[in-house]
Amino acid sequence: MRILLVAQNFYPEDFKSNDIAFELPKYGHEVDVLTGIPNYPEGKFYKGYNWFKRKKEKVVGVNVMRVLILPRGKSKVGLAINYLSFCFFASIRAFFIGLLNRYDCVIVHQTSPVIQAYPGIVVKKMQNIPLYMWVLDIWPDSMISGSGIHDKRIIAAVDHLVKNIYKQCNKILISSMGFAELIASKDINADRLIYFPNWSDDVLNMPKIKIPDLPSGFIIMMAGNLGGAQRLETVMKVVMEIRDYEEVKWILVGDGSKKNVVEEFIEEHHLENTVYAVGRFPFEAMPSFYSAADAMLLSLKAEFAHLRAVIPARLISYLSAARPVLAMADGAVAELIRESDCGFAVPADDYKGLAEIIKSQVLANKKSFEMKGANGRAYFEKYFTKESCVSHLNDIISQ
Repeated sequence: MRILLVAQNFYPEDFKSNDIAFELPKYGHEVDVLTGIPNYPEGKFYKGYNWFKRKKEKVVGVNVMRVLILPRGKSKVGLAINYLSFCFFASIRAFFIGLLNRYDCVIVHQTSPVIQAYPGIVVKKMQNIPLYMWVLDIWPDSMISGSGIHDKRIIAAVDHLVKNIYKQCNKILISSMGFAELIASKDINADRLIYFPNWSDDVLNMPKIKIPDLPSGFIIMMAGNLGGAQRLETVMKVVMEIRDYEEVKWILVGDGSKKNVVEEFIEEHHLENTVYAVGRFPFEAMPSFYSAADAMLLSLKAEFAHLRAVIPARLISYLSAARPVLAMADGAVAELIRESDCGFAVPADDYKGLAEIIKSQVLANKKSFEMKGANGRAYFEKYFTKESCVSHLNDIISQ
């Protein structure tokens, strides 16, 4: 088959769209990618890329077509313009792509925002071919929680837009079973939904590279985006609850809008020897960080239904690395942790509950807790390997 993959973010940015594009040719398919100019997460174009350079390139045998976009910058306004510019220019480019090339299907890698599906819809309609959309974020829920927009007229308009986009899809691939009810509520028949989970690279078997020296002690680590959804203020409350346990060290690997909140908290409460915000590192460094951790931490706010339904990619990578998990989260995350027996989960924001578990069940029985990492690894091997997931995708589009 000849496949058009529409993804606002693509290599050298680190997204699952890369795996889709690079793995499907192993099944005999030819993949073209319609994407933007790489600028995530720094908000500025990567070195060697701009509006005029590398608009078309071949990456590992995949044809990549990049459209004009404005970089996301660091503000919400800049992010909105970034989203809209991709939708606009990619839809125009999609029209000409549809005229000049013939495809067998279109796959949309739908992170935020949902409007990035429109270029795929253009080609679908022009060529009357199937459109498969992999939903990794629910709108307008994500828009509300991320932007704080609560105007009912705006929400209703976006909800109507989302319904129309979903109806253009032949199949909607959902990354969490919790998404099924949310999407079905938009007048979408359940038979159009297919569970297609996120996956992780095999972190446990990746080579380890040199990383900065970490403190000795029992290390509880959080890796990934440090934004508002991660409830870092609540994480700091857990730190304060068990600060008398001097062997416990907290390592935060990553960057985000709330990293400065953590740094200010460390300084204000004199936690320089307890909490370490070490900054952002490439994914290639994660095996080394994970192997140094005694527990991996996940905290997720739960005010919105889509956050209770989502299974964050970082959780899958924790399982892949065979590290036991501590979580303050509801819904799908808590259910997965219980089902896999990979650690302990308390409700979102229950910092006292998590602190008590760390004291009474983790530190008091470290060997038993460590074994939960092996449970998580077994669960990963059963459900979340890249090979099994991409094979499933090949089955879906080949039907």
